[in-house]
Amino acid sequence: MTSRRQSVSALFALLLAFSAAPALAEAAAPAAAPNGVSLELNTLEPRGQNCAVNMVFGTGDDAYQSFKLDLVFFGTDGAIRKRLAVDAAPLRARKTSVKAFEVSGLACDAIGSVLVNDVLDCRTEAGAVADCIDRVETRSRLPVALMR
Repeated sequence: MTSRRQSVSALFALLLAFSAAPALAEAAAPAAAPNGVSLELNTLEPRGQNCAVNMVFGTGDDAYQSFKLDLVFFGTDGAIRKRLAVDAAPLRARKTSVKAFEVSGLACDAIGSVLVNDVLDCRTEAGAVADCIDRVETRSRLPVALMR
């Protein structure tokens, strides 16, 4: 009886481990649609009166030679505090990358949300991509929302 109970316990533990594996993989790297780009707001690091922003990018089948974002930073009161153009290229195909940039004159604790307002320049090996904003999926690991 003990042997059977141990076998059932081992089988349950194995099933639990397999069911958790996809969630762990998803937590490590944001998935992108086949031609899309996933953006994750990962950390905000205070640097005096500035804020260092770390974003995780995940790509599908396309590599991007140019991927310039128009980001709008809203305060905790909902008012626009800063607008910034950020070039995240190059982005390799089927690759997770971390891009870091600094927002000057804006403290991290003053940021309530971040809007990907537009993709200003978007080019793959095939050339310019129209309506690239439609390829973007956003998420945030922070209480600060990242939206499009």
